[in-house]
Amino acid sequence: MDANIVQLFYQAADRYPTNTAIVEGYRQCSYRELRWQVDATAQTLLDAGLRRGDRVLVFVPMGIALYRTVLALFHIGATAVFVDEWVNRSRLERCCSLADCRGFIGVFKARLYAWFSPALRKVPIRRGTSLPRLHADRPVPPTTVPREAVALITFTTGSTGTPKAAKRTHGFLHEQFRALTETLSPQPGEVDMTVLPIVLLLNLGVGATSVIVPYKPGKTGSSSVPKIWRNLNHQSVSRITASPYFITLLADFAVKRREELPSLERIVTGGAPVFPDEAQRYRRAFPGTAVEVVYGSTEAEPISSVSAKALVTAGTPTRGLLVGRIYAGAEVRIIDIHDGEIHGQDIAAFEQLRMADGEIGEIAVAGAHVLTAYFNNEEALRRNKIFVDGKCWHRTGDSGYIGPDGQLYLTGRCDTLIRWNGKLISPFICEYGMRSIPEVRFGTLIQVANGLMAVVETAHNANRKQIAKALRQIGLPDDFHIHWMRQIPRDPRHHSKIDYDALKRLLSQFSSSSNRIDT
Repeated sequence: MDANIVQLFYQAADRYPTNTAIVEGYRQCSYRELRWQVDATAQTLLDAGLRRGDRVLVFVPMGIALYRTVLALFHIGATAVFVDEWVNRSRLERCCSLADCRGFIGVFKARLYAWFSPALRKVPIRRGTSLPRLHADRPVPPTTVPREAVALITFTTGSTGTPKAAKRTHGFLHEQFRALTETLSPQPGEVDMTVLPIVLLLNLGVGATSVIVPYKPGKTGSSSVPKIWRNLNHQSVSRITASPYFITLLADFAVKRREELPSLERIVTGGAPVFPDEAQRYRRAFPGTAVEVVYGSTEAEPISSVSAKALVTAGTPTRGLLVGRIYAGAEVRIIDIHDGEIHGQDIAAFEQLRMADGEIGEIAVAGAHVLTAYFNNEEALRRNKIFVDGKCWHRTGDSGYIGPDGQLYLTGRCDTLIRWNGKLISPFICEYGMRSIPEVRFGTLIQVANGLMAVVETAHNANRKQIAKALRQIGLPDDFHIHWMRQIPRDPRHHSKIDYDALKRLLSQFSSSSNRIDT
């Protein structure tokens, strides 16, 4: 079989032993040192009773300890189970129960919390993240695992419903590694500041250096940016790989302070849409730096990519947002939008679902790097996958179309599209127009029981009458109401996209008269 991730790391450690692998604050370790740590941790996990195939819940912040732990789990053939740090207690316990974990590895606070959690107390093997003493004897060799063995389980949905666990096999991780390598082109010795966990794993497979900063989406305000900026300069970072929210924080700081990063050569961003005005902001803040925007999802990364320069050149999206050329290893189909499941199809039946180029439909993608299964969730599998003659097509839930230039355009989530007076309205495109209004930070258009509602997040003491007037001039339908909000809910992972489910729940709690003015 192809080399798995831990084998790729060991190969990189053999080739570049003195390269710095990870920098975390004032601590750093070389590839040689990290390999020693992984070997020692693997032996300690075996001594604790963990074995090949065991599922182990990992609740460790992004840092050296996390990657030492994950690589050690891969080393012994165990499965690492990840839960986002922003989940609440009930969600954490549901995820743990669903995965039926035999082990739990966490920092002190997480282990302390485990004593008060019935679900976590049932886990028989619980360990901390302290670096074990290096064993003097010969380290145990990595466990041989087949491509179909599960390496990672990651929970990808929000806070409600049955947790959707992405089941990443060693074969899938290798294909994702290959696809991201072609897209990101990481180089040995390159210094990357990344806040995306999977990208750091990719860096460890090629001999690149990863710089970790203390960053939590939604909790990092402007006060923390100077420290991050000093890190960028001190470590001579040549690439930043992060969400648009993170890049925007840095871009605003650079413009305001007239600061520069002379070593920075590339920025790669993804996880949320980037509109032309944001792309222009990045280019102004980082002149001479190549900026690439990658479109994809947990189940299919990458799908396409576009440069900031091309985004700016494309101009204001009137029908769809350009997300670029489709990745060579991906097949993309635009299919008819269905609310429910699409059952097994033959090729002829599947082709009947296909929309003509230029028509809006759901974006479906296939390829070796596309996730084909979820863990213990047949409902998610039926809802998100279409199997056609042995090929798995992933339904992204995003709507879009393929333009006459052969490039992919995004029109927002399928379940947010509004059919109104015989027209198809994309709130996603409306959001861009609303953000162009002075004093409007965020906004969207949703359909409610009594019609259309423009939900607007504004700056403090904004002139609401002026904003209301401007809303009528950006192409929104005539018959809508306005609802003012202090902050529109964002996705907890990247803090860059609107959390529509949370927004609808919030709106249902408000009086229809207290925060609304008619247009």
